Amino acid sequence: MRFRRLVRGRLDWPQLETVASAIAERYDRETVRVRFLEADNWLSTPMVVDDDLFVKVISKQNTVVHALFTTGRNLGAFSTGTEGFFESFQSPAEMARHELEATERMRTLGLNAPEPIEAFEVDGLGVVVLEYIPEFRAFDELDVETETELAVDLFDALRTLHDAGMAHGDLRAENVLIRDGELFFIDATSVSTGRRSAISAYDIACGLAALEPLIGGREAVTAALEVYTVDELMGALDFLSFVQIRPDHDFDAAALRSEIEKRATG
Repeated sequence: MRFRRLVRGRLDWPQLETVASAIAERYDRETVRVRFLEADNWLSTPMVVDDDLFVKVISKQNTVVHALFTTGRNLGAFSTGTEGFFESFQSPAEMARHELEATERMRTLGLNAPEPIEAFEVDGLGVVVLEYIPEFRAFDELDVETETELAVDLFDALRTLHDAGMAHGDLRAENVLIRDGELFFIDATSVSTGRRSAISAYDIACGLAALEPLIGGREAVTAALEVYTVDELMGALDFLSFVQIRPDHDFDAAALRSEIEKRATG
């Protein structure tokens, strides 16, 4: 955790107070109550304001870390024989605007996502303001039965993105929130629109990687095949090794590979 805080960069209270003051002014509130979240997030300082706004504060260091992650991910894509498709940002404000726009696009497609409110810049910090979703749980905090039932819904949501020429790009269990039995996508990253097939295959691989530790490889592949073809899952095989070396995924790639190949030859 100390390493994560070091890499993410700790914002001093005067900087966060400036953001809180800007929010109070922009939303015509005399005072605001800020609650910081100990979220597993390298790329922002997340906080809840007055229990109705979810705010991410993005620093220059967050942008640099994102660029480093992007380089690593693109090198991983190259290792599969595919041109890199992850995109980086030039500034914290650009990074904030992207998250707002990505959330807007997901909602336009009919997917559940927090209501996007605005993105702005203050003192060199990027700030994105979204609806706060209370009483949610991350996908990996559910019981196995519920996770299995919702697995097809997860791939259905991915298919909606892919059919619209979009992608999530950073699909992990903690980026899928559950409220009242419905999925909400958060934290989509920026990917090139010119590599549609490869990006879809990467998203599928990430979905399988997120589900395998929770419900097992067999059930994960079964859920994916409710939405995608065997050929599309075979395409995802190329990315499993790449996804496996990411520090935020821990799954049995061999089990998934075996299960997909079994379905392809069965």
